[in-house]
Amino acid sequence: MVPIQLENILKVIPQDETLSLLSDFFKTIGDPTRLKILFSLSHQELNVQNIAGVTLISISAISHQLSTLKRMGLVAARREGKNMIYRLDDSHIHGIIQLAKDHLAEPRSLT
Repeated sequence: MVPIQLENILKVIPQDETLSLLSDFFKTIGDPTRLKILFSLSHQELNVQNIAGVTLISISAISHQLSTLKRMGLVAARREGKNMIYRLDDSHIHGIIQLAKDHLAEPRSLT
């Protein structure tokens, strides 16, 4: 058995402020509606009406959730005429949700 080196373990645990931000991040992406939006935007940029059509969620609910996602830095928007066009803020977001999806698709041992 490898001896436990608490000092090394303590070095990899982030500070409380970072842990709090990570917790908020996972709470934000842990909502099924927001995940649908993120998966939709991982395919292409969309406006609110398109997102509502793809996810089968009301425009008002989409708008509310986009606000949360934008505030957390997960989505960004640009104006195109009268429409706001939304996209994932960066490629990390797509990678994180895809990695989680891939993880869940792996076979599990029963032990």
